Amino acid sequence: MGERHCYRDVLPFSAVITMDSITVGMTTMFKAANSRGMSYSVFLVYTYAIAALLLLPAPFYSLKSRALPPLSLALAAKLGLLGLLGGFSQILGYAGISMSSPTLGSAIGNLTPALTFILAFLFRMEEVSLSRRSSQAKIIGTVLSISGASVITLYKGPPVNFTPKPSLLLYPLVDASNSNWVVGGLLLTAEYILVTLWNILLAQIMKEYPAELTVTFFCNVVASLITAILCLVTEHDMSAWRVQGIALASVLCSGLFGRCLNNIVHTWAIRLKGPFYVAMFRPLSIPVAVAMGVFFLGDTLHLGSLIGATILSVGFYIVMWGKAKEGMGEESVESRMESPSFQKVPLLR
Repeated sequence: MGERHCYRDVLPFSAVITMDSITVGMTTMFKAANSRGMSYSVFLVYTYAIAALLLLPAPFYSLKSRALPPLSLALAAKLGLLGLLGGFSQILGYAGISMSSPTLGSAIGNLTPALTFILAFLFRMEEVSLSRRSSQAKIIGTVLSISGASVITLYKGPPVNFTPKPSLLLYPLVDASNSNWVVGGLLLTAEYILVTLWNILLAQIMKEYPAELTVTFFCNVVASLITAILCLVTEHDMSAWRVQGIALASVLCSGLFGRCLNNIVHTWAIRLKGPFYVAMFRPLSIPVAVAMGVFFLGDTLHLGSLIGATILSVGFYIVMWGKAKEGMGEESVESRMESPSFQKVPLLR
């Protein structure tokens, strides 16, 4: 029971939180490289290609495995659609971040739990009963998460007097007037709508083909082709393909940790716990993004960010309590079903 609890609860919890924090760090590094002139389309081509090369042996092992079903044409089409959704979502997302900031991206990313919860409920992947405290907690926590994200996005408030050390900055302060927050916010919103659909489709694919490495490989291959076509159309300057310094470090780290390891962990967690479980960790990325933006990009910390992060944290823990309550109910039912005393006996002896 202890090993099962560790595998099904403790390990996914730790892995998803760790990868979400690393993703925020990779996004912050990309913003620093983008501020120095690196194109987001070139960045995506390189990162997806690196991830695909790292996972290249995976499909050969999967095709030889007898435990997995054959790779049918219908399944290949679903994998292609998954790659399309993933590629276009990242194109929209990094275009939005290049126009705004990682903090805004993390804030709008908190739409993901609400959208995933709604779609998972519509597809009957998430049970909701208003009479249960677990369902009430998930609904209230989701509403609080959206409210906290709205506070961070819409209310800046007075700046908090804090000046980071110049040695910590990855790039000098960027003039906020050069950022188009409205367009960036719309692109980021569109990104997370596609991410929600990606999570739902991935959960369906993992039921048919439970091979995380192979699914991630095909997704990266399709996404790299899409981003390469976009880059050839939009980038006519060949010098844009040369990356060095912070740009090279951003590409290598994002390819290894973002496109490869992060996608594998999220695919495994979705197969194990469902799409809503992975999406509900999004609120924790905002405090991390705010801190990294202040320390490494020189962003100004405002009171609205602190208030919104507090509301988000409360909503996150309420949702976690609801999921834990729901899990305890499922385990208690299973234990009663497996106990020797739970046997069919005659009503009248």
